[in-house]
Amino acid sequence: MAKLQITLKRSLIGRTQNQRATVAALGLRKLNHTVVKEDNAAMRGMVEKVKHMVEVKEIAE
Repeated sequence: MAKLQITLKRSLIGRTQNQRATVAALGLRKLNHTVVKEDNAAMRGMVEKVKHMVEVKEIAE
């Protein structure tokens, strides 16, 4: 199964509470912080909500 490398590229200042909560649920803490998560429907949905703030790369195992 593939994995997703997710990096926070835009600030949370001025964002809605839902977007802040989604970024926190992804495990992102500050600008340019990167996490690796399993590629599943839940992760794809969360990334879709904040796609304007994150950069996503697929990593093959």
